[in-house]
Amino acid sequence: MSGLKQELGLAQGVGLLSTSLLGTGVFAVPALAALVAGDNSLWAWPVLILLVFPVAIVFAVLGRHFPSAGGVAHFVGMAFGPRLERVTGWLFLSVIPVGLPAALHIATGFGQALFGWHDAQLLFAELGTLAIVWWVGSRGASSSANLQTLVAVLIVALIAAIWWVGDIQVAAIPFPAITDIDSSQLFAALSVMFWCFVGLEAFAHLASEFKQPERDFPRALMIGLLLAGTVYWACTVLVLHFTAYGADMAAAASLPGIVVQLFGVKALWVACVIGYLACFASLNIYIQSFARLVWSQAQYKPQSRLARLSARQLPLNALNLVLGCCMISTLAIYWLEINLDALIVYANGIFIMIYLLCMLAGCRLLEGRYKTLAMIGGVLCLLLLAMVGVKSLYAIAMLAGLWLFLPKRSSV
Repeated sequence: MSGLKQELGLAQGVGLLSTSLLGTGVFAVPALAALVAGDNSLWAWPVLILLVFPVAIVFAVLGRHFPSAGGVAHFVGMAFGPRLERVTGWLFLSVIPVGLPAALHIATGFGQALFGWHDAQLLFAELGTLAIVWWVGSRGASSSANLQTLVAVLIVALIAAIWWVGDIQVAAIPFPAITDIDSSQLFAALSVMFWCFVGLEAFAHLASEFKQPERDFPRALMIGLLLAGTVYWACTVLVLHFTAYGADMAAAASLPGIVVQLFGVKALWVACVIGYLACFASLNIYIQSFARLVWSQAQYKPQSRLARLSARQLPLNALNLVLGCCMISTLAIYWLEINLDALIVYANGIFIMIYLLCMLAGCRLLEGRYKTLAMIGGVLCLLLLAMVGVKSLYAIAMLAGLWLFLPKRSSV
């Protein structure tokens, strides 16, 4: 037993994963995909879901058979030993100084659009967001799941309302004929869109907190994946229909712009609030997952404060550490005026490397068709690393550096 409270149901799991995948991308990525691929982006979403399915199924099967707060690190440890388990855990945690402040910045950007916040105001909004994450996390996984399920409902309701008022007819959707698909544009769109499905690795850390992980975790993962993919496709239809994209237009402004066009300027706050909540949901699940990873990695030393649970069976000490690191990073980036856009690209390679390690673990731990799917997923991850190009060397160097220089644990 992990010691964490098992309180998540199927609907809550779907809410957690779908909002994790929608997160910071639902307002921006459809416009980016439309910009690089036009109508071809309508085909790119179903193609991407088919490509991601082998990876998702491997995550689902591993989470069903080996539920643990350690997530991918636990799977890797079972397959290749404790040394690589620690390396994988630290590789995931290395995203904190860059990835979390970037997500915070995107989330509070909706406050900038709505209230005109700048500089110190945005910084206080970011720190306030971290405080809300702490409050939600201190109440348990069930509270996070209930909040994020509500966010998922709001996102779907917003998209449905735009479709209804915009009088979108299925017959009028500009699906190119298969023979007319531009493969170069399709691949360009896929490279932009893949990042929408980064989030499976965070969700894996919550597998042990399902009431019935063997049954509900894989179902929640697959349903959440399909729901997020459907929402992204529906948003892409809207962006193309209203021509809400262009090189001179901010991608994140596409959906709010459509809302204003259909419902008036007074409705802008609705889009901004839902946009903030979507970003918050993604940020929240990552921080809660990081906390569970820290807690699970500290289990080798039971006397450590990080290895303790609160009275509610929550890793609060680990959560405080993760939030403290995120706060320090956010303040440092603000004071040093670091360009987050230049740094976040390197973090993308870390996520692909973690996916690759999970697929390799699947090749070792699974049998039959699931092992075959793990091999297919591994090939996909290698192709994605190649697509990232030279910047993927950062992830490779980080993995090698952790393997070589991470101190050995003293025997207890």
